[in-house]
Amino acid sequence: MDLIRREAVYLWYYFTIQFEQIFPYWVLGMLIGSAISVFLKERLHGVFRSLGEKKLGIFGIFIASLLGIASPLCMYGTIPIAASFSKSGIKDDWLAAFMMSSILLNPQLIIYSAALGTAALIVRISSCFIGGVTAGLLVRIFYKKKPFFNFGGFDEVKGRDTDPNLFLRYLKNLWRNIRATGLYFLVGIVLSVLFQRYVPTEIMTEVFGGNEAWGVLMAATIGVPLYACGGGTIPLLQGWLWDGMSLGSAAAFMLTGPATKITNLGALKIVLGIKRFALYIALVVLFALATGLVVNLIL
Repeated sequence: MDLIRREAVYLWYYFTIQFEQIFPYWVLGMLIGSAISVFLKERLHGVFRSLGEKKLGIFGIFIASLLGIASPLCMYGTIPIAASFSKSGIKDDWLAAFMMSSILLNPQLIIYSAALGTAALIVRISSCFIGGVTAGLLVRIFYKKKPFFNFGGFDEVKGRDTDPNLFLRYLKNLWRNIRATGLYFLVGIVLSVLFQRYVPTEIMTEVFGGNEAWGVLMAATIGVPLYACGGGTIPLLQGWLWDGMSLGSAAAFMLTGPATKITNLGALKIVLGIKRFALYIALVVLFALATGLVVNLIL
């Protein structure tokens, strides 16, 4: 009985420490993410549509990647928007950059990721931006004279932020965000606590530490089954980084996780088809591995 009580005290201690460190970022992410979704989403998408009227060429890919990061939509919300962008004249290379970076990152997740430290935050933002640019450039090079996406049958969905009272509209969006991420946030902390308590630091350092390609590959691989919600993975990553995970391995995990999230894959398969879907998976894996190795080499 004393052993059980002692273990409970240890686990509660680890839980409270990590909860206190990450909770403020989660709250701030909720507040800012909902504000962008309610008050700035249409303006951001309007800016992207207006780019189709300008002859920006290859530079439009870089702008599209930035706007993808700024967009608060999930992939199932992004695809109908992208379909409407395509109808308004936006080229596939710009759309590829926008959609890739939108999959990998959003304003809310940026705030969450600040809990991992400045270096990890910079790595996440820059790698996601470069990922979007890379996707756009590849589509521009290899699909310049043929379509890459098939948006047939997609119509732009109406948003749920329709309450005429702006304050109530914001509160409803905030509540939806809390319901969507709150459970994953708590589960992530619980898993992190269990890892910290029962998995020796030496094992984490051996598997994910150092500059070895093996650690990056392992992190990229486990990002596939473990990633369900961005906020839920932040406690895990924080604990792993404390226990010796290299920043490059963390970068690989942060790329493959959202890029292979099952709901994102289901949506992408619809608009890409089998062949281009396979190319997408290959790009994600290779880009994550290359990013992890480069980050470890530099830092």
